[in-house]
Amino acid sequence: MLKFWCFFLLLHLLIQQLDANPGLKVRITQKGLDYGREMGMEILKQRIKEESFPDWSGQEKSGFGDVDYTISGLRVSTIEFPDASISLIPGIGIELSTQQAYAILNANWSIRTWLFKDSGRSTVSVSGVFITAVFTMSQDSTGHLSMSLDSCRMSIKGVEVQLNGKISWLYKFFTKYLEKPIHRNLDKHSCPNIRQGIQQIDAQLTTLQVPTQIDAFTQIDYSLVNFPGVFKSYIDLDLKGAIYPVGNWTDPSFVPAPFTFPDKSDSMLYLGISEYFFKYASLAYYTAGAFNITIVEELSSYFNVTTETFGSIIPEIAQCYVEVRPTLLNLMASAAPVVSLQTDTFSLEIPASMEVLAVLPDSTTQLMFTVNIIANTSVSLTIFEQKLIGSLCLNRFQLSLDDSSVGFFEVSLLENFLSYVLRNGVIPAANAKLKNGFPLPNLDHITLLRPVIKVNQGYLLISTDINYIL
Repeated sequence: MLKFWCFFLLLHLLIQQLDANPGLKVRITQKGLDYGREMGMEILKQRIKEESFPDWSGQEKSGFGDVDYTISGLRVSTIEFPDASISLIPGIGIELSTQQAYAILNANWSIRTWLFKDSGRSTVSVSGVFITAVFTMSQDSTGHLSMSLDSCRMSIKGVEVQLNGKISWLYKFFTKYLEKPIHRNLDKHSCPNIRQGIQQIDAQLTTLQVPTQIDAFTQIDYSLVNFPGVFKSYIDLDLKGAIYPVGNWTDPSFVPAPFTFPDKSDSMLYLGISEYFFKYASLAYYTAGAFNITIVEELSSYFNVTTETFGSIIPEIAQCYVEVRPTLLNLMASAAPVVSLQTDTFSLEIPASMEVLAVLPDSTTQLMFTVNIIANTSVSLTIFEQKLIGSLCLNRFQLSLDDSSVGFFEVSLLENFLSYVLRNGVIPAANAKLKNGFPLPNLDHITLLRPVIKVNQGYLLISTDINYIL
């Protein structure tokens, strides 16, 4: 019976993991894959031209006896993939193919026969290169995206060697004995070289910072929660997208709701950010105490807030503090801000309390009163330097008196003053912190190009092209 319940529990946990909803979803479209193919081919051509190939020697049989040869210093001077294409195999991975690739290589050569021996430079033309490679994507044990080569086929239609030397007319007879080993070696090593390149890409993927620190308060988890989804015209990556207080990786009680992308393919990349992501952020920043501020410096450029300032609004304070004293305004979030994403509207409802204290001659403070505030703000979003940056705008707020050492008074007397404090002290201070932004998942050398942000019901959609800087 115990074994049965253990099995049932493990099965339940597995089903939960398989059904995990992402906080962030990334979609790479065919347009993005085509751009990736163009950039990838340029990078591949550049690396092939920079690569040094091993020397090799051998022996070929001829009607005139054995031909000993050595090929050294092989370098690629020209390589093109004029018809390269990339396509998706649903449920499997990515297929890269080309049928008419060609290359021109330069090399040193030497030949020894019973008749003569000589050496020099050669030009090797390789044409009709056919390559089909299938790459699969998966998820490793740490939540990183992983790539591997599933299959590879290659064939070469023709290899032509031109030997440069003093008796070139004689060399033409022997070129076929060099073409055969060059053809054989290219066929033998090309797919292993492609596999090695994919292994290098996979190694780079494992270095991506899945847990990433955002600022002094929070950290974010970009690990995959599901295996990559490969479909006919796009690839979907489901990321956890959870934000935690620094040093605390405990998940909250709520779970993300599923969301789906609209049927669009105009952009190379779509990034969906669920309402859950922002709820996680709200709770993490609240837990870390990021919303607690003392409003002094923020208002000092406008005016000095003193007991006289409040006494002109609330007569009870003027009676208690005849001598003018400086005041402190401590604003503290009383709960995590409530996040709401509706069509074309992103809003935050921020519950807080504000303590107003008088600073006494001995530098101690004395509480005058505490008010509860519920502020409703709208959020506008921009993307700058690969970060999502928010900016708050105060729409309205509600006040209620929580505690008072100067007696009861109508909080309506404070509405105009606190409106000024919120708009000119609190909101600018919050926006200054928000300028740090949330780092969006990205790879080195890739920048977002003309991103467009759209607020939908329950999630945020970023549509963007990308630019790879070589």
